[in-house]
Amino acid sequence: MIALIQRVQEARVAIAGEVVGSIGRGLLALVGVRPADDEASALRLLDKVLKYRVFADDTDKMNLSLQQIGGDLLLVPQFTLAADTRHGLRPGFSTAAPPDQGRRLFTFLVDTARTRHSPVGSGVFGAHMQVSLTNDGPVTLWLES
Repeated sequence: MIALIQRVQEARVAIAGEVVGSIGRGLLALVGVRPADDEASALRLLDKVLKYRVFADDTDKMNLSLQQIGGDLLLVPQFTLAADTRHGLRPGFSTAAPPDQGRRLFTFLVDTARTRHSPVGSGVFGAHMQVSLTNDGPVTLWLES
């Protein structure tokens, strides 16, 4: 699984103008699923997202994790992260998981995140969403399980 994480001051996801998930200070994670991914991949990715040290400590070094600062988490499904962009001028999606697998693993990720951390907001798998954020830094990192 893939997560493109962004350290944010705030973020929200809306569908047809209605906000379905929003957070304050924390991490926005855009999540992609590939065919070889499974529940173990989701657990490894979640562990990284929660423990990755991207927040400043007292000496202004990125030494603190989302869990350590008690920050918010917004998980948004984004199958395009798994696209094949190596050839041509149009992405190919044969490298992304099929929709049923992607939905199942994204739901598993969100449900598990909510048992391990709070608050956790999320987007809706398969929906056309609008994501707004204020990136803090900016800090944007690519994580893989």
